[in-house]
Amino acid sequence: MGEIAQGLERALRTRPVPPDTETRLRFLLAAHQGSTRQVAAVLEVSQRTVQRWVTKKPGARRSPGPAQIQVIEEAVSARWQPRVRARRQTRAEAEGFVLHTRARFGFADAARSSDDPRVRRITQRLSGEVARELFAARDAGAGEQQQMVILARALGHAYFRDGGRRAHGLGIAFTDVEFADFSIG
Repeated sequence: MGEIAQGLERALRTRPVPPDTETRLRFLLAAHQGSTRQVAAVLEVSQRTVQRWVTKKPGARRSPGPAQIQVIEEAVSARWQPRVRARRQTRAEAEGFVLHTRARFGFADAARSSDDPRVRRITQRLSGEVARELFAARDAGAGEQQQMVILARALGHAYFRDGGRRAHGLGIAFTDVEFADFSIG
C-alpha cells in the first residue's frame, strides 16, 4: 500500500487499529460473535489454529507466525469502523478534504529555471470532486501512480494555478511522495 492509500485510510478512521496481534484476534472474535470457526475461515487457517492462538491455558497457547500476523492485520483493517469510514468518506466527497504533503513538485518549463522540481511542503484544501475521484480510483484498484496523477492535477489547479486565476497552461509533475496525509472535516 502506497503513501496516498495509507493517508486515505488514516483519514477515514477516528481511532487507530489495535496495535498488537492479541487485541486484533479479540476484535475478530467479537466481530464474529466468538466463533473461532468463522475467524478461521476469514484467516484461511484451521479452527484449531485459531483456538491455539486465543486459548488462556498455559503451555497450550501459540503465537501466529509473520505471514499469519500480516493476514490478521489486513482482516482487522478491512473490518475496522465500517460505519465511521463510510460516513467520513461521504463527508469528504461532499465537502472536500485537506491534503498535507511533502513531495517533489516541478513544472514543464525551461531548464534551469526557478521552477525546476524541488521538495515542497503543501497543505491545501481540495474539493469533494477530487475526493470522489480518488476514492473511485482506489476502489477500482488504481495504483499509487494513478492516484498521484489525480492529486497532481488537483494541486496544480488549486495551489499553483490559484483555482484557474493564474499560470494557465502550467504542467505539474508530482513525484517522490515522502508524506501524504488527509484531514476530513
